[in-house]
Amino acid sequence: MARILVPLAPGCEELEAVTLIDLMRRAGFQVVTAGLEPGPVKCSRGVVLVPDALLEEVHEESFDLVVLPGGLGGADRLNADPRIHALLRRMHAEGRYVGAICAAPKVLGEAGLLQGRSATGYPSVVNALDLPDTRFTDQPVVVDGQVATSTGPGTAMDFALALIELLAGPEKRREVEGPLCRPG
Repeated sequence: MARILVPLAPGCEELEAVTLIDLMRRAGFQVVTAGLEPGPVKCSRGVVLVPDALLEEVHEESFDLVVLPGGLGGADRLNADPRIHALLRRMHAEGRYVGAICAAPKVLGEAGLLQGRSATGYPSVVNALDLPDTRFTDQPVVVDGQVATSTGPGTAMDFALALIELLAGPEKRREVEGPLCRPG
């Protein structure tokens, strides 16, 4: 069973966070949500999420994927946390997956993980990044090696399903996607 870490920071985009958590749990993955600091996390639209653990308690554990929800406020807080950068670099060095959606690809960029890769993200955020060696596209989901990125709240379900397929194959994706009654 795949083990996933979803760090949650105040100001994160709740639609993205909850969609990622929900669909990956439907896939049977062990999903651990971790707050940067103690207590509930107030998201960008006022939804309050209660993390499973503190980042400090789990950031050195082994995960198959670390995926960052967006929301500019949350992404900025993740980006300012040296534990997040260290965790992402360690995951990358170990050949494990890292992912980010919406404004959060900026964190992957700051950690040096987008250099020489194709990626996507929230248009105004990626357009403001100074990453000349990164090929940004307007695709809803981009997977380049062990790095997965997505555009924003409207692509959260596609992103979660792509991550499920990366970790468990197309059959697991179909198993999760079928009962969602998505339009064909």
